[in-house]
Amino acid sequence: MDSSKIRVGISQGDINGISYEVIINALRNNDILDLCTPIVYGSPKVGAYHRKALNITDFSFNNIKTALEANSKRVNIIDCLDENIRVELGKSTAMAGEASVKSLRCAIGDLKQGIIDVIVTGPVNKLNIQSDKFSFPGHTEYLAHEFDAGDVLMIMASNMMRVAVATGHVPLSKVPRLLSVEMITSKLRLLNDSLIRDFGIRRPRIAVLGLNPHAGEDGIIGDEDSQIIQPALELSRKEKIMALGPFPADGFFAAGNFAKFDAILAMYHDQGLTPFKALAFDTGVNFTAGLPVVRTSPAHGTAFEISGKGLASPGPFRHAVYLACDVFKNRKNHDKLIAGSVDL
Repeated sequence: MDSSKIRVGISQGDINGISYEVIINALRNNDILDLCTPIVYGSPKVGAYHRKALNITDFSFNNIKTALEANSKRVNIIDCLDENIRVELGKSTAMAGEASVKSLRCAIGDLKQGIIDVIVTGPVNKLNIQSDKFSFPGHTEYLAHEFDAGDVLMIMASNMMRVAVATGHVPLSKVPRLLSVEMITSKLRLLNDSLIRDFGIRRPRIAVLGLNPHAGEDGIIGDEDSQIIQPALELSRKEKIMALGPFPADGFFAAGNFAKFDAILAMYHDQGLTPFKALAFDTGVNFTAGLPVVRTSPAHGTAFEISGKGLASPGPFRHAVYLACDVFKNRKNHDKLIAGSVDL
């Protein structure tokens, strides 16, 4: 394996969804092999099934037993699954959920040992991955647990904008009571640090969205914006974090104000992800800030309804690979600069 290339571990995601389709179509272009060495944690049998279903004849995986055997000029695949694995396109099955978790655990094991450099996770079904051995809402929470990260932040990134969410995969009814001055300040600190270290932005400008319509309208439509978000912004600015707001979410995106900022902090999942996916879906990547390792994922789900039909865009997955490599290099460069300044 060429040690000069970034080793990208890829967990297969749900075998009945579009994950293999986007992985194959994103990696068919040999240009990506100039940047990195892809290693898929999955099943050659499942890969062959999807290639046949999609009538893809100009691509094949390089079967390997361990990541150490990876060929830097090929797209490699490690068999993590039982030989009896069965693909049922478009269906959510317990077998597929178990296979998703097995693939993820294999990839994380190698990431912990430094055998791979970064991980790109294929989309999973949040229901069928649940079991007595796995009880996490999704990748973000599981990775935070595995790497003992005190606080993490979901950042949706594209070439158009970056959107982070203060509260992640939680019911909307729980959002207001999860918000606090300390929590929002912590998320802003995490976002600011990530923009500097992971994205190479020297002085980030962050927009913060209000929780309520019209950002509370001076307390007429809720007081969280004035009592929680505004004090958090003031506290953050004392820490030299350039955070502005709170902005009413509807007008903020409609007026194109997102283009004036390096990132946006939304208060809850759909507030940030709905406009992000509407405006930047084909280049959208999910990045987890706050982890000691680099993890990205395409900004879409399993899309069971179009599985096997050749309709899925490989764009988000391709950009997830590119962003993982960019963040890996940015972190190395940043850490070298910090180490150099300390030595001085």
